[in-house]
Amino acid sequence: MNASLNADPAELAKFSDLAHRWWDPESEFRPLHQINPLRLNWIQESIVLQGKDVVDIGCGGGILSDSMARRGANVLGVDLSTKALKVAQLHALEAQTPNIAYREVSAEELAQERPASFDVVTCMEMLEHVPDPASIVRACATLVKPSGWVFFSTLNRNAKSFLFAIVGAEYLLKLLPRGTHSYDKLLRPSELARFVRGAGLSMEHSRGLEYNPLTRRYWLSADTSVNYMLATRRPAEGSHVS
Repeated sequence: MNASLNADPAELAKFSDLAHRWWDPESEFRPLHQINPLRLNWIQESIVLQGKDVVDIGCGGGILSDSMARRGANVLGVDLSTKALKVAQLHALEAQTPNIAYREVSAEELAQERPASFDVVTCMEMLEHVPDPASIVRACATLVKPSGWVFFSTLNRNAKSFLFAIVGAEYLLKLLPRGTHSYDKLLRPSELARFVRGAGLSMEHSRGLEYNPLTRRYWLSADTSVNYMLATRRPAEGSHVS
């Protein structure tokens, strides 16, 4: 692996080992299947995906990529996990998903290759798994067209998030495999907002994602203390981020 690549080999190996279970809705990826309709609809509140060019950074097995393509977008999913991408490609073939392609390429490399090429950039559940999240944010800002949208989701870093997302989700409820998240890699909204503004994007709105372990139901709310999503936008040509 390229030593300068913005990826953690242990993180890639962790998800590669589980890749064959990505599309099993009762597997370790059950939470992703459950939250996907929520985040898909949240994206569509800002921009109609039909006919748009979209890149999904850190697409994994393609759960979000596939659903955006089924909403009519032309989707490119990119990841650095070879196994996960093969699973994504196989699923697209089996499900006959239209207008979708996958590539093994870093966000930074793609940004150099295709600046200002996409109407929408999504980077969901990915920033907390890389050594340099600010670099990913900058790449996303480079990839999006002027006036285009960039959507992020990640985990907050605080005592409640540690209790709910790591102790609760990984050890008590076993919603996720142990070791899925490292507390020191989690990002406070203020930190992500600083990366966003530093990359020249404007903050538009945010949403929190909550979970009830008794009903096993997720919903969107204004509470960003654990899981949260940020909608950001690249200014139109000639305008500046305030």
